[in-house]
Amino acid sequence: MKIPKRLEPLVEDGLVDKVLRQLMSGKEAMVFVVLCGDDVRCAKVYKEANKRSFRQSVSYTEGRKVKNSRQARAMEKGSKYGRKEQEAAWQSAEVDALYRLAAAGVRVPQPYNFHEGVLLMELVTDDNGDAAPRLNDLVLTEEQARKYHRILIAQVVRMLCAGVVHGDLSEYNVLVDSHGPVIIDLPQAVDAAGNNHARAMLERDVDNLAAYFGRFAPELNATNYGKEIWALYESGELHPEVELTGRFKASEKPADLGGVMREINAARDEDAARRLRQSV
Repeated sequence: MKIPKRLEPLVEDGLVDKVLRQLMSGKEAMVFVVLCGDDVRCAKVYKEANKRSFRQSVSYTEGRKVKNSRQARAMEKGSKYGRKEQEAAWQSAEVDALYRLAAAGVRVPQPYNFHEGVLLMELVTDDNGDAAPRLNDLVLTEEQARKYHRILIAQVVRMLCAGVVHGDLSEYNVLVDSHGPVIIDLPQAVDAAGNNHARAMLERDVDNLAAYFGRFAPELNATNYGKEIWALYESGELHPEVELTGRFKASEKPADLGGVMREINAARDEDAARRLRQSV
C-alpha cells in the first residue's frame, strides 16, 4: 500500500521497511501493520487533537510531569507552543505507561520506539498469526468470562502497584490472544499518586469490567473489587499477589470531627500569627 505521510519519516530513517496494511482507525489514532526487518509490528499514528473524538481533560492530565516551567506555563496559557507541547505530552504518556507496565509484568503490547508522533509496538496476534480480536468481539462462556475477569482484575492490581490507572478500561481496550487478555490504549493513563481523580477512574474501570463480564456470568455484577482494591492501596497493603474477595464494607467508625476542627483552628492561628509578623 502507499506509505501514509505520517509514516514516511520512519521509513526514511530505517525504522520501518514496509507498510503492509491499515489495521484499524479509532477515536484517537490509526494503526498500521508494518514490517521492521523480519518482524511484523504495528505503528500507532496519533490523530491531531481537533480530529480526535476523545478529548483531553484536566481530569486525565492532572499530575503529569512536564519538562520545565516554560512548558508548564505555555500549556496553562494554551498558547500555540503550549498546545503543541500538550499534544506531545498526551502522546508520550502512552509510551511511558507501556514501558512502565511492561517492566511491572502487566500484559500490554511491548513498545519498541516512539518517533515523530508514531508509536512502534508489538502486534498482538492470535494462534494463526492474525491480529488478535478485541474482547467485545467475542462471545464468552460463563467459565471464560469468570477466567478473563479474574485475569483482568489481577492486571488492574498490578497496574496500580506500578502507580498507573488505565482511566478508560473496557471491553474495547482489551485484546485476547492465545494466552488471554492484553490491555491496550493508554494515552489517558493517570498517575495514581498524583491525580485526584485516580480513585474514581479505577473504580469506573473495574465497574466496566464487571458490567461486561456480568453479561455472561451475572454474579460478577454484584462484586465490588474497585473499592476493595483502592482501600488496600491507600492502606499500603496492595501487592500483585493479594487475595481479593470482591466485597467491600466501608468503615463505620465515626469521623473525629473534634480532631479536624483542632487542625483547622491551628491552621487559622498559624496564619494569623504569620500575618501579624509580616505587618510588624
